Parts: sequence; C-alpha cells; structure tokens
Amino acid sequence: MTSSQPVAPPHGMRTFAGLLVNTGVANISTMFMWFGLTFWIYLETRNVLATALIGAALMLFIAMSSMFFGTLVDRFRKKKVMVWGTGIALVVFVADAMLFFSVGADAVADLSLPWFWIFAIVMLAGAVVEQLRGIAMSTSVTLLVPDEKRANANGMVGAVDGVSMLVTSVFSGLAIGFLGMGWTLVIGIAAVSIAFLHLLTLRIPEPEIVHTEADAATGWVDIRGGWKAVRSADGLLFLIFFTMLNNLIGGLYMALMDPYGLDLMSVQAWGIWFAVGSTGFVVGGAVIGKLGLGRNPTRTMLLVAAAMGALGAVFTLREWAWLYVLGIWAYMALIPAVEAAEQTVIQRVVPYRQQGRVFGFARTFEAAAAPVTSLLIGPIAEFFVIPYMRTDAGQQQWEWLLGTGHSRGIALIFVVGGIAAIVLALGAMLMPQYRAISRRYEESAPPPSEEAEVTPAIGSPHPLTHDET
Repeated sequence: MTSSQPVAPPHGMRTFAGLLVNTGVANISTMFMWFGLTFWIYLETRNVLATALIGAALMLFIAMSSMFFGTLVDRFRKKKVMVWGTGIALVVFVADAMLFFSVGADAVADLSLPWFWIFAIVMLAGAVVEQLRGIAMSTSVTLLVPDEKRANANGMVGAVDGVSMLVTSVFSGLAIGFLGMGWTLVIGIAAVSIAFLHLLTLRIPEPEIVHTEADAATGWVDIRGGWKAVRSADGLLFLIFFTMLNNLIGGLYMALMDPYGLDLMSVQAWGIWFAVGSTGFVVGGAVIGKLGLGRNPTRTMLLVAAAMGALGAVFTLREWAWLYVLGIWAYMALIPAVEAAEQTVIQRVVPYRQQGRVFGFARTFEAAAAPVTSLLIGPIAEFFVIPYMRTDAGQQQWEWLLGTGHSRGIALIFVVGGIAAIVLALGAMLMPQYRAISRRYEESAPPPSEEAEVTPAIGSPHPLTHDET
C-alpha cells in the first residue's frame, strides 16, 4: 500500500536545519517588536487594560485565522507560503513604522487618540500573518524529516521557540528601556528583512501538489475539510480536545504568573528570574530533540501533562521565591514534550496533503483556549479568591496547606488548577479514544522498505521526482 506521506529527501535534515534557523530569526524579530509594543505602552500609560486587550486580541486573531492559514498551507508549496507570510509581515511592519515616525511617539501613546489603536492593530496584523509560518513549519517537518526522527525535530522546534521567548523577553525590555519604541521598530524590521532574504535562498524539495475535485469545491477557509481529516483518524479529535482543555488550565498560569512573581520580588528581579526560568523551555526542547518521545507519543504527552499539573500544584505552596523560580523552570521544561507529541502524531496519522488544515483546525481551538481562561480567572481572582484568602477565616482554613503570605489567593488557584490538570490527564488515559489514537499511530508507521521508494506526487498514484522551489 502506498503511503499518504512523502519520503524525506536525502538532504532533508540539512534543509530542515536551515529552515529552523530562519524560522527562529523570524519569530524572534516579530516577538521582539510585539513584546516591545506591550512594554512601551504600559510604561507610557500605566494602563493594564490596554496591554491585556492587545494580548488577548493577538490570541483571538490567531484562532480566527488559523483555518485559513491551514488551507493555504495545503494548497500551495511550503516555501511559497513562508515567503508570502514573511514578506507580507515585513511590508506591514514597515507601514506601521512609517505611521509611528510620521505621527510621533507622544501621539501614538495617547489612548484618547486613534493613533495608538491603529498602530497596535497594524502591528497585530503583522504578528498574526507571521503565524502562517508556524503551520507551514509543522508540515515541513513531515516533508523533510524521516518518520523516526520527527519527534526529535519537533523537540528542536520547541527549543527554538524557547530561545525566542527567552531572547525577546530580555532584549525587548532593554531596547524599550534604553532606545525607545522607534529604534525597537528599526531593529525588528531589519531582522525580519534578513530572515526574508535568507528564506529566498533556501531550496525546499517538495513533490507536486495535485488539487482534487474536493479541494476545488471548497472555499479558502476549509473548515469541513479540516473536520473530515480530523475525524478520519480514530482518536485524533480526542487528542486535539485534550490539548484544548489542557490549554484552558494553562490559561490560569498565563494570567497569574506575572502578578505572583511581582508580589515576590521587584520588577527588575522578576524579569531576570523569569528569563532564567524560561531556559527550561530550551532545555526541554533540546532533550526531546535528543531522545524523542518514545514509542507512544500520546502516552508521553498525557504523563507529562499530569506531571505539569503536579508542579503547578506545589510550586506556590510556600511563598518562597526560589521554589517559584525552580517550579517555573521545571514546568517550562515539560511544555515542549506536550507540543511535540501532538505534532508528531498528526504528522504520521494525517495524510500530508491535509496536514495544514488539521494543524489549522487544532490551532483554532487551542489558541482560543488560554485567553478565555485568562480573561475569566482575572475577575474571579481579583474580586473573590484573593480577598477571601486575606481574611482571617480564609487564612485559618488554608494555612495548613498554603502557609502564610500576601499571595495565598493566587496560590490556591494554582493548586486547584494543578489538581484539575492531573485528573484530566490521568482520566484521559482511561478513555477508549486514547487507545484508538495510540493504535492508529502504531499502525501508521511506514514499513522500512518505504525509505527506498521514490516520493509520489501528492494526490497522484504515479511517482514523480522532487521539484525544488
């Protein structure tokens, strides 16, 4: 039986390495400007609502655009999609910089004028378009990396994401503090330009993309195609649904991690120690890149998710800064395993010509999950849990578990969220859908002899040689 997946080209890993470096530079550049915008507007206005809105808007627009991006990835060659995404983002960032310098920093920072909202929305558009590369990168792993090495490759992608987060969290603050928003834009645009020019030099071998009648009948947002592709793989919907629920719980930490850290230490110290904790993301991705995810990535994902819940439940049991930083480091070290596991399963069980839509379908729900929880838990924490835990009754009831301190309300939310994550992960291992996706993954493994075959054209029964773009 002919596999629905392409066979990795002879020098696929070398091409993947070049593409990974390019994606890292593009991600760092985009996040550098976006983090800079968030830092700058808060320092200029001290308005928490403004920063919260632009942060939530980014995740919302990613969720809204992911199905469209996934359809594009399936219908066009991956390099073309990446070039389009990076090129359009570059043009948008340049236009935003021109607006900033023509209007002036003081006018842009005035929330009573429309310029800030125009500036933020245009920046948002560039950041969202750049997300197109993420879906294209996930499918490129299927294209370029042999099946047995894909878990390792996904771990490398996670390590690069960790480096991006670490670098931008530090250097965006330094750039805004010492150079201002204007020079931050100039540096970010220059870096995006370098990534764009380097991307043009990369040669990505990809088989001919043959469009089926079903593709021609669908629109540019192929929700039905994504849904059918997900449903065609037994248990895959369960995997995506679990990740969405896990992200809902993760939204608790996204909303409250910074306030808890700022209660423990100064803003300068918190920035430094959060960067230290973020190195766990890099280490975790590197470990997956070296060791992989084992024979059953879904089982690995659920066990790791349970371990993350346990960490989330214990790293604030006492108001000790060292315990919190150590817990953040360990928590972030486990995140790449969860993300790499889902990608590795999709890359094997979903036909290559449909993977963009499936990744877009998954990202639609997963990207929307954490902001929803983040927006909900903020008022609950602020108006109910935190005030209760500062009363004598609350302190007496929970002192045996949480000790004493100023931030015991946030700690209680972390404990409840951690326990919920453990129950969710271990409960998922008892469901028949878990066994179904595990079985489907094992049965979809390519036979050893397939590595010697010539890559067939996607959607065509006839073998063709690779086209290079």
